Amino acid sequence: MAWMHRRRLLQRLDIERIKKAIEEAEKQTSGEIMVSVARFFWGRVRPAAERAFKRLGMKRTRQRNGILFFIVPARRRFIVLGDKGIHVKVGQEFWESIAAAMSEDFKKGDFTDGLLGGIATAARGLASYFPYDASTDMNELPDEVDEPR
Repeated sequence: MAWMHRRRLLQRLDIERIKKAIEEAEKQTSGEIMVSVARFFWGRVRPAAERAFKRLGMKRTRQRNGILFFIVPARRRFIVLGDKGIHVKVGQEFWESIAAAMSEDFKKGDFTDGLLGGIATAARGLASYFPYDASTDMNELPDEVDEPR
């Protein structure tokens, strides 16, 4: 199925399910997860994802363990971007496996399920490196889906 523009994608995403998935994922790991759905822009997607990562304060997590799911519907692209604290431990294959699983669901038009699967996969992978400890864990970043204007 072809990708769609941002507004139509946002209408098809189950924002509440995604928020709950982020909350549940963050009960498995001290990692911080965010989703951002970008408006149309010219230029390369990765630098835009890196700017969003910075704008959202994801580099300010205590353990540098934030993950951003950055989706650009108008460009039919997405990037899963992790902070350096994660990348040095999990390596490139970790990111590629998340992206591959999400791509299959996205191609079928299952955008919510693709994100839910990506979030769950990320949480499982992070749990061994960044375990959750209820006595010390703080929710350092909002669990809302970012929809910049």
